[in-house]
Amino acid sequence: MFQSIEDVQGALAAEGYVCGRALATVVFLALTLKRPLFLEGEAGTGKTEIAKAISAAMGRRLIRLQCYEGLDAASAVYEWNFAAQMIAIRAAEAGGSADKSALTQELFGPDFLIERPLLQAMRGDAGGAPVLLIDEIDRTDAPFEAFLLEALSDFQVTIPELGVVKAPEPPIVILTSNRTREVHDALKRRCLYHWVDYPDLDREMEILRARVPEADATLSREIVAFVQRLRTEDLFKRPGVAETLDWAKCLLALDVIELSPEVIADTLGAILKYQDDIAKVQGSEAQRILDDLRGDALS
Repeated sequence: MFQSIEDVQGALAAEGYVCGRALATVVFLALTLKRPLFLEGEAGTGKTEIAKAISAAMGRRLIRLQCYEGLDAASAVYEWNFAAQMIAIRAAEAGGSADKSALTQELFGPDFLIERPLLQAMRGDAGGAPVLLIDEIDRTDAPFEAFLLEALSDFQVTIPELGVVKAPEPPIVILTSNRTREVHDALKRRCLYHWVDYPDLDREMEILRARVPEADATLSREIVAFVQRLRTEDLFKRPGVAETLDWAKCLLALDVIELSPEVIADTLGAILKYQDDIAKVQGSEAQRILDDLRGDALS
């Protein structure tokens, strides 16, 4: 467990995750108070990555529940291995087993149980509570939110055939949302909340140096400045930090020394994911942004 906010920042930085004091503070409080942490923000701003960094920094197992439309409690908690159950039934029939009660008890026992992320998180680990990442909770619906609210209140789940499974120690829970819809207030109230925004230029430079240290300093500054300027444009989907890192790696793979309209046109797919956005930035617009950035640098 971290002893201070500075400890959090240092430990995460050691894992390549650069964060400001505000985010480090809410992480420290969530760990100290054993409260779930709700991170909301645009896609690509590092919400998922912080769970990975916390897991690595603390030496805890990371369990990820990737949310999607139609996700239900059973899929998130457990399911029975139907194929193995059928084989066991056929084997019992072939062997002439007549004890149906014993067979039923065996079929719905631990040997045939497939544990899904929520149940895995409740089991705990010898090395300490795992990190449970509930990723993109905004993709699910209200019934699943209601179930999750109950599960996170008592840190337990119920399997009708086996009973209640209660966590020996509350897992470290991190929920993320890209805010494609509003998550119910009742769930948010169970958590400490933080909005993960796009970083400013200096912070993004730190992130790029930490994650792509082989990038030249001059090229790195051009990359970050260009992406920062793109975020001010009228785009359907603004590029996140993840796209900045991807673009830097692409430019390094191409042995690019400095940005040019031609290089930008060839690699825009690394930072922009919609054709309308790409068409808007290509050509003269890319040249204008580059000229503005280099003019600012000289002034």
